Amino acid sequence: MAAIKNVHINNPFNDQKPGTSGLRKSTKQFLENHYLEIFIESILNSLQNVEGSTIIVGGDGRYGNDSAIKKIIQICSAHKLGRIIVPTRGLLSTPAASNLIRTYSAIGGIILSASHNPGGIEGDFGVKLNVSNGGPAPENVTEKIYKYSQSLTTYKLIDEEIPTLENERSFTIFQSKVIILDGVQNYLSLMEDIFDFDQIGDFLSNDFSIVFDAMNAVTGPYARKILIDRIGLPERCLLNGSPKPDFGNLHPDPNLTYAKELADLLLDKKLYSFGAACDGDGDRNMILGKGCFVNPSDSLALITANTALVPGYKDGIAGVARSMPTSMAVDVVAKQLNIPCYETPTGWKFFGNLLDSGKITICGEESFGTGSNHVREKDGLWAVLFWLQILAQKKCSVSDLVENHWLEFGRNYYTRHDYESIPTHVASQIYEDLDKKLQNLKGTHFASGIIVKADNYSYSDPIDGSFSDKQGLRLILDNGSRIILRLSGTGTKGSTLRLYFDRFSEPNNDLFLDPQVALKDLIISIDNLLNIKKLTKMNRPTVIT
Repeated sequence: MAAIKNVHINNPFNDQKPGTSGLRKSTKQFLENHYLEIFIESILNSLQNVEGSTIIVGGDGRYGNDSAIKKIIQICSAHKLGRIIVPTRGLLSTPAASNLIRTYSAIGGIILSASHNPGGIEGDFGVKLNVSNGGPAPENVTEKIYKYSQSLTTYKLIDEEIPTLENERSFTIFQSKVIILDGVQNYLSLMEDIFDFDQIGDFLSNDFSIVFDAMNAVTGPYARKILIDRIGLPERCLLNGSPKPDFGNLHPDPNLTYAKELADLLLDKKLYSFGAACDGDGDRNMILGKGCFVNPSDSLALITANTALVPGYKDGIAGVARSMPTSMAVDVVAKQLNIPCYETPTGWKFFGNLLDSGKITICGEESFGTGSNHVREKDGLWAVLFWLQILAQKKCSVSDLVENHWLEFGRNYYTRHDYESIPTHVASQIYEDLDKKLQNLKGTHFASGIIVKADNYSYSDPIDGSFSDKQGLRLILDNGSRIILRLSGTGTKGSTLRLYFDRFSEPNNDLFLDPQVALKDLIISIDNLLNIKKLTKMNRPTVIT
């Protein structure tokens, strides 16, 4: 007979502080005795009214996904959850998880993913909590989780073997009902409520070829169900469509560096009219056309400008929001549409209050993330379908759509330079050097302008008044140009230094330069100021977006 087992450990873990998207560590770290269990125990202790409630559990299929879910079921059962809902094979994209939380009025969801980080035994693993609105846990909750993890020396679980997760079924563990369901079907229904699949299918059948790269990650089954089974596209449109524990040795980050196979098909060989990719857990997207890469900031602006063409948004949108480092292209669109545009720190959780209060409908980040009020996460496949719906309505190419947008609204030349996995002390030195210089930079000449603002960005939430400081170093010039520097917390090896460059060009100015050329003076000037190449010992960034 099933019984609660209390497990004691010698010392608490002091390295389980969640970042913007949960706790990410190496796979081997999570495989250490009790490491996962203590973090899950900390999550459940941080939630209110756990007993008898519903929780969603699933992940992106990376190494350790199945065994971790079974362990989580054992722990949740010991906490007397009423229902534990798990998708078949344990595979669940992050946006689909958000939808399930909302559909089943769950207390939250435990999502197993390190997002766009590499997988496999030598890669990374991650756990994050999404709360009852479907969005990532806010800082007050993650701080509570961390405090528990620092003090816990015991956790409880049901000492009973968990059956396979392969097929739809239900069973009872202790006092908890475990429901294994089709996680893809629920998401498909949501997309059918938003988009006109028949119109998209008719357009794509008319010599408009597309290819979608699932990067051997979680979106493969979703793309198959939507693009092939529902819309009727041929099998060949899906690349790397089978989820694998190590993502088939691919780096599941949809950018020009790591999705090179797809980029070559569109940009070099020009074999398709449209291409797209999603990351490990399905919340990020990259959009390509024949010979055309769509900057994620431009993608957000284009989606906002064309919401009326999508059935789910035909009645208009309340407003938009972007993360601070994202280009101001969407600001220009919002002004012309006469809707508010909010600027928030990086991290999807900061959009939650704005979405829940009805102040915004569309939101996005420059890190290949776009979403809306349909869930409380960024949603890669939703963005891909949004683009296909616009193209089906306008019956044009990707490049024509982008260029016509610039001719109407102007262009924000924008690029992001990532210096990945550099020594932490080097990244900190560069960051701290600029931080110390800020107070003396205002009013000085820089590149082709004068610095009118030099600060460390802070944010006060307009809904609940919560305050977040030290969110990124900013240099803003009198010509509207921006340079932003941040340290990213999404990696697990060394540190990632990110530099963002943004400059607006009016519709009647030159709109068709390479961003690296258009922003060259800003790029050179910041390197001269901070000695980035010298200190990192890198002649160029790891990734250029």
